[in-house]
Amino acid sequence: MWPLTVPPPPPPPLPLLLLLLCSGLAGQTLFQSPEEGWQLYTSAQAPDGKCICTAVIPAQSTCSRDGRSRELRQLMEKVQNVSQSMEVLELRTYRDLQYVRSMETLMRSLDARLRAADGSLSAKSFQELKGRMTELLPLSSVLEQYKADMRTIVRLREEVRNLSGSLAAIQEEMGAYGYEDLQQRVMALEARLHACAQKLGCGKLTGVSNPITVRAMGSRFGSWMTDTMAPSADSRVWYMDGYYKGRRVLEFRTLGDFIKGQNFIQHLLPQPWAGTGHVVYNGSLFYNKYQSNVVVKYHFRSRSVLVQRSLPGAGYNNTFPYSWGGFSDMDFMVDESGLWAVYTTNQNAGNIVVSRLDPHTLEVVRSWDTGYPKRSAGEAFMICGVLYVTNSHLAGAKVYFAYFTNTSSYEYTDVPFHNQYSHISMLDYNPRERALYTWNNGHQVLYNVTLFHVISTAGGP
Repeated sequence: MWPLTVPPPPPPPLPLLLLLLCSGLAGQTLFQSPEEGWQLYTSAQAPDGKCICTAVIPAQSTCSRDGRSRELRQLMEKVQNVSQSMEVLELRTYRDLQYVRSMETLMRSLDARLRAADGSLSAKSFQELKGRMTELLPLSSVLEQYKADMRTIVRLREEVRNLSGSLAAIQEEMGAYGYEDLQQRVMALEARLHACAQKLGCGKLTGVSNPITVRAMGSRFGSWMTDTMAPSADSRVWYMDGYYKGRRVLEFRTLGDFIKGQNFIQHLLPQPWAGTGHVVYNGSLFYNKYQSNVVVKYHFRSRSVLVQRSLPGAGYNNTFPYSWGGFSDMDFMVDESGLWAVYTTNQNAGNIVVSRLDPHTLEVVRSWDTGYPKRSAGEAFMICGVLYVTNSHLAGAKVYFAYFTNTSSYEYTDVPFHNQYSHISMLDYNPRERALYTWNNGHQVLYNVTLFHVISTAGGP
């Protein structure tokens, strides 16, 4: 074969290099699906000296957007196609060569018999020779194929010559970047990106990724979750099927075990639950006791109720559920700042109330009236002290409303939300993984989120 010189990959495109403006940042890795790579953050310098970073989840190959990289990839695909064509030719030539060699013995036998005949052949000998000649007829088509293959080889040789020239030109253009140097630069950039992710912390929701289906298990309604306060090595998953009167909680050792349906233990709650708005926080399950406005804190390790308390004025028993019903009057959530309860009361005319709860005593620390009617909401979740509400639990839903507890203000939003299975009955944010956990028509689904952040640069305010 003709030697091909493959140049190293191109340098990272400019938007990635702009990340170096965010100095002194540190953080945690967001939830990643097998189809998605590490997190990319585009950056710009604001007039006041702050570094503005927007979190984005890219496709696997970020550098594929670079024009030269795309051209190089296309050339490499052509090289691969040529190599495959060569392999096919080699296999076919080997097969035909074996056939020709077997025919060679037959041809020598025929030649010897013709020489020995001395011009006189009996009828029987003639028929035998005729039959042997018939066996040689396919040889002509093999020889024709050889001729065609030779033309193909000439064409492939010319194509390889052109490809080698193109690759050499790209290599010369990019000669300043050695492969090892580029690799070190990319590794350093990845470390910077992950560092940026940890320090970014809170931000405003600007996007929700496509759904990642983890498993299809259980009935139409239910909930599943991980502990938002557990260390990264603890990847246990809790699973609760159904929306009322349930008492059975399955605890899987890892997410992988949950996907396979293996290695789990069962907890039997002393009091049944209502709705699907449960949450696991720091080793305990927080849920609404069936046919009451009582919040229950159940500790998994001791298998006991540590505390339970009535939520003052909270509606229950399908009085103020989300639009899908299902006894979803009370919804418990955890974000970066702690434990929350989302519900409504008669006093505020069915509008959503957000209350910050003390996780030890379950007492209400502070409450906000959002002014948004709960029966018009599909589901809701908290991120960084902001309540985000979807306008439907069915297909076509979007994140429609945001209430900011730090300023007691709200705004209407328009963040697309792909409701793949058309009936969401549970939606919760996990701050440890920066992912939305969803129960969608019997499917357990994850979404990554995109947050907008404003981070001060080193030495900034």
